[in-house]
Amino acid sequence: MARRTQGVSAGLDRERIAAVAVALVDRDGLERFGVRRLAEELGVDPMSIYHHLKGKAALLDAISEAVLAEVAGGEDDTSGSWEEITRATARRYREMAYRHPRVFPLLATRAQTSPVALTGLERMVSAMRAAGLPDQVVADAPLMLFGFLNGYLLAVLSGEPDGIGAVPAIDAAAYPTMATLMPLQAGFGSPAEFDRMLDTVLDGIRNRAARPDGPGPAQRVSS
Repeated sequence: MARRTQGVSAGLDRERIAAVAVALVDRDGLERFGVRRLAEELGVDPMSIYHHLKGKAALLDAISEAVLAEVAGGEDDTSGSWEEITRATARRYREMAYRHPRVFPLLATRAQTSPVALTGLERMVSAMRAAGLPDQVVADAPLMLFGFLNGYLLAVLSGEPDGIGAVPAIDAAAYPTMATLMPLQAGFGSPAEFDRMLDTVLDGIRNRAARPDGPGPAQRVSS
C-alpha cells in the first residue's frame, strides 16, 4: 500500500477522488465501498478526502456525477427531434450502465439533481417543449423515461450473465397466455429488445401529447 499523505500534498481534487472511487466500486462493488478503503486506494489519510467531500453521501453523489458525465452528448446532440434526442440519451445511459453495473444502482436509488444530470434533462425537455408537447406531458416525460430505464437496467444487470436472452419455462396449462407470449420476450437485455421497449415509452409520450382530452400546448408554465 502506498504511504499515506495528507492535505494538499496528496495532490487530491474532487475529480481524482471520484474517478478512483468509480474504479473501486467497479472492481469491488458498493457493498465493500467506504471512505477508508478509498483512502487506502489513494494512499492518503481519510481526512484528506473529507477536505474535498463532506461525508459519504457527498462521495456517492460525486461517483454518480462522474458516470453521468459519460452520458452527456456533444454539441450536435442539441439538434434533431425530441424523439431523436431522447433516444440518443437513453442509449448512452444504457451503455454507461453496462460499463458500470456495480455503480448503476446509485443512479436508480438516489435523486440525481447535479448540474450534469440536469443539463441532460434540460436538453431533452427543451426539445419536447419546442415541438409543442403540452407542459404536463413534458413534465412527466423524464419520470416515464427514467422509470423505465432504471427498472429495466436494474433487472438486466442483476441477472446471471448466462441467463441474458434466455426465456424461462412457463407451465402452458396453468398460464396459457403467458406461455404464448414468452417467446416474444427473447433477447432480454439485447440492444434490439431495449430499442423495442424504448419505442413503447416514446409511443406513450407521443400518444399522451396527441390525446384530444389532454392538456393543450398553450397550457404553459412560466418560463
